[in-house]
Amino acid sequence: MTDADRPTDGPHHDAAGPIRLLVVDDQYLVRTGLATLLRAAPGMEVVGEASDGAEAVVLAARTRPDVVLMDIRMPGLTGIQATERILAQAVDPAPRILVLTTFDLDEYVYGALRAGASGFLLKDAGPERLLAAVTAVHGGDALFAPAVTRRLVEAFTRMTDTGRADPPDAGPPPPALTTLTGREAEVLQLVGRGLSNAEAADRLFISEATVKTHLNRTMTKLGLTSRAQAVVVAYETGLVTPGGRGRRVTLCRRGVRRAAAG
Repeated sequence: MTDADRPTDGPHHDAAGPIRLLVVDDQYLVRTGLATLLRAAPGMEVVGEASDGAEAVVLAARTRPDVVLMDIRMPGLTGIQATERILAQAVDPAPRILVLTTFDLDEYVYGALRAGASGFLLKDAGPERLLAAVTAVHGGDALFAPAVTRRLVEAFTRMTDTGRADPPDAGPPPPALTTLTGREAEVLQLVGRGLSNAEAADRLFISEATVKTHLNRTMTKLGLTSRAQAVVVAYETGLVTPGGRGRRVTLCRRGVRRAAAG
């Protein structure tokens, strides 16, 4: 069901307008509770509610929300699969996907971040935390301390390294880094280690705006849709290793010339 049955044309969000939200959860009470809370909040507009992943894909295309609150474990089309389809079919700018989960070290959450979700939120988070998360994700900011994403990614890259199968529906393998310049690889490495743009700028003796430019170019080259996805790629390519600094990036005119253990 949806509050906006007609597709919208042009930009899907007026900068001065409310944040448009799609709520996806197979549990009726959870879904309606979230929708009711969001409808009551200033600056929020719930444009649809979906009870499963397939319905979420249809409603996302029809209503073009700014943010999708996505339940991760659903029968049929999972939250991971729905995330992939929504982002693949989205008209630019694509919606931000905020994954809802019952516990943070969840292999399904890791798969969703790998698929392009912008972050995750525990279902037992309070109303203030939920509203703050929606606002942060919509604005493109880090949803939580980068260490939280890093802890999740490290946990599951360790499992993969020790022979465990990839998370369910985890998507395609990470892209190679050969298209990146040396500076872009350095920025990606620092982001993967949990540094903010300001901290990376300080480390590299460049401006924060320059870091943001390099990160945006990196995400474009690698086909990434979120900062969280960039963290996943940094680990899965070995640029950063669990518990360590990762490979040392050597700069040259044509980009990444060599990378040694460091």
